[in-house]
Amino acid sequence: MDKHTHITTLFVDIGGVLLTNGWDRAARKLAVQTFELDAVETEERHHLTFDTYEVGKLTLDEYLSRVVFYQNRSFTRKQFRDFMFAQSSPYTDMMELVTQLKAKYKLKIAIVNNEGRELNEHRIHQFGISRFVDFYISSCFVHFRKPDADIYRIALDIAQVKPTEVVYLEDRSMFVDVANGLGINGVCHVDYASTLEKLSQFGLSL
Repeated sequence: MDKHTHITTLFVDIGGVLLTNGWDRAARKLAVQTFELDAVETEERHHLTFDTYEVGKLTLDEYLSRVVFYQNRSFTRKQFRDFMFAQSSPYTDMMELVTQLKAKYKLKIAIVNNEGRELNEHRIHQFGISRFVDFYISSCFVHFRKPDADIYRIALDIAQVKPTEVVYLEDRSMFVDVANGLGINGVCHVDYASTLEKLSQFGLSL
C-alpha cells in the first residue's frame, strides 16, 4: 500500500466477520434434522431460490413458500422463521474491534453484505450493529449481490471515497479479489489476531 494513502472508511461484511453466517449450509442441515425435511429437495430448492431472495426480489415468506411450505407441514411458518433467526450469534471481539477503530480514526463504517431483508434487519437490530455502522450496502437494499462488482461501486459512491481510502473486511477470498480489482484494500478475515495484524499494515491499530 502507498504509505501516504489515508484510510477513511471500512467496508465490512456481516456473516463470517461480525456475526456467524445466518442461514448457511450448517444451519440448513440442522433445520432439515429438526423439522424432518427432505435434505436433497430442500437444498435444491434453496439454491434455486436464495439468490433471488438475497437481492430483494422475494420476501422471506415467499422464499419459505418455495423451499419449505410448498406442501403441508406439521409446524408453522413462525416456528421455522424463529428457528432461522436463532441461528445467528455475534463475534463480539470483531464488533468491538470495528467500534474501537471507528472511534480512534474517525472512520466511516459501511456494511457490504449479501443477505435477504428480513434476516438482515433481524441481525442488525438483534446485535446492535447500527451503534457503530453508518450505512448499509446490503444486497437486499441495492439489488446487487457479491461478487458483482457493482455492489462495491455503489458502496464507493454512497461513501464518497476513493477505493484507496477503503479497507474491506471479508471472509470470502473471491469477494476480496473482486474488491481488490477495483483498487479497494481487501483483507481476507480468518480470525481476530490475523485481521488485527493485517489492519496494522494500513495504519490501523489499537
